[in-house]
Amino acid sequence: MARPRSVAAAAAAPLLLLLAAAAAGLVSAASPAASDFVRKSCRTTQYPSVCEQSLASYGGSPPPRSPRELARAALSVSADRARAASAYVGRLCGASNGKGAKKGSGSGSGSASAGPVRDCLDNLADSVGHLRDAAQEMGGAGMGRAGTPAFRWHLSNVQTWCSAALTDEDTCLDGLSSRAVDAGTRAAIRGKVVEVAQVTSNALALVNKVGPGY
Repeated sequence: MARPRSVAAAAAAPLLLLLAAAAAGLVSAASPAASDFVRKSCRTTQYPSVCEQSLASYGGSPPPRSPRELARAALSVSADRARAASAYVGRLCGASNGKGAKKGSGSGSGSASAGPVRDCLDNLADSVGHLRDAAQEMGGAGMGRAGTPAFRWHLSNVQTWCSAALTDEDTCLDGLSSRAVDAGTRAAIRGKVVEVAQVTSNALALVNKVGPGY
């Protein structure tokens, strides 16, 4: 698999302006305290508070103790969040379009929004797949020792998949700007997708810290 043209460019996409505005609202005061290792690692991400909150609640055992383990945990968390968002959008899509309705058919705001919402659902499904693949690759025994050609190749795959997931999430949000999507549906979906994009951006930042010297 070819290396991504610019991992940094994906992380710095215009989507991040929107994500920054919502970051503060995603941190739960009731979340478990993050370990010192997690806290220090999260300082290098775009959304450190969201990073700490999401990784503090990570259910893996034992807890991550290395940059590679932490990156894999972050990817797993991102895949879980993307899966939950996809299920949520799927329910909204079914409610607005009806069980037997065809994409874009009919009239009225519900059926009119089905096209963009369905497209968003497809993007989220792709995002889930990319993040799942990235987490499996990062946790695979075949990655080898840091600094070797095999390690760099596997890490490149992880970066590519994570960047692709961010692109999928960005595309979903772009589609929601359509006037065919009613304001209530747009706001509900946007909140879920922004959360997913934040944890995905953080996961990519942690992936980029994996390598020689870490």
